[in-house]
Amino acid sequence: MAAARFGSNVVPMDFELTSSTVSEDIARRVRTLIHSGELGPGDRLPPERELSERMGVGRVSLREAIRLLQAGGYVEVRRGATGGTFVTELNRPYDDWVRQMRSRVDELGDILDLRIGLESRAAALAAGRRTEAHLAALATSIAQLADADSRTSFRAADAAFHSTLARAARNKRLETAISQARGEMFVPVDRLVYTELVETSRAGHTAVYEAVRDRNAGLAASAMEAHLEQTRLELHEVVFGNGVRS
Repeated sequence: MAAARFGSNVVPMDFELTSSTVSEDIARRVRTLIHSGELGPGDRLPPERELSERMGVGRVSLREAIRLLQAGGYVEVRRGATGGTFVTELNRPYDDWVRQMRSRVDELGDILDLRIGLESRAAALAAGRRTEAHLAALATSIAQLADADSRTSFRAADAAFHSTLARAARNKRLETAISQARGEMFVPVDRLVYTELVETSRAGHTAVYEAVRDRNAGLAASAMEAHLEQTRLELHEVVFGNGVRS
């Protein structure tokens, strides 16, 4: 799989163009990476020529996609020797996503139900198919989560755990579906009680990891479900509590 390094993150860049225009699909792909935490505030996108080659798209379409992302508050373009296209602090996209979820009462629950179905199955498969390399990567992501010193590093560690687990299931269709479902979420970490979130996420990831390590498929699936149900509670607090700034 082709990959590009954005800041400290390695992100897959291959994808299928399936809807609307090429530019809209490129923008959708980048938004998915941002929503899932694989790209975070301050991350720099590769130069235009490199990114267009990796994505297999024309530079004109790529420029239009960047304009769409700028208009949505996802990226900013800086000029000069140290310039480039950078992910913003995401304040506006966070608020827009929360308001969208508030206006579609059932959608948040539907997305979490889908994630539970997909990721619980992935955890069960990973318990039987994982390698020592997968386990090492999962353990590293848990350590990074515990050591996270910013909301951006927290989101990156969280994304690394879930994407590694999806790969460990060794089912490309399932991995793609999980990536798409995670992209429907936009976990606004700065709207949650940060220290509590780190601890609950670390505990949830550890429970899944231990079950996968021990090759206990049933326990891995139930641990993932419990972890995502906790996520459901946290997101409901954001969306239906006091999650949006006035």
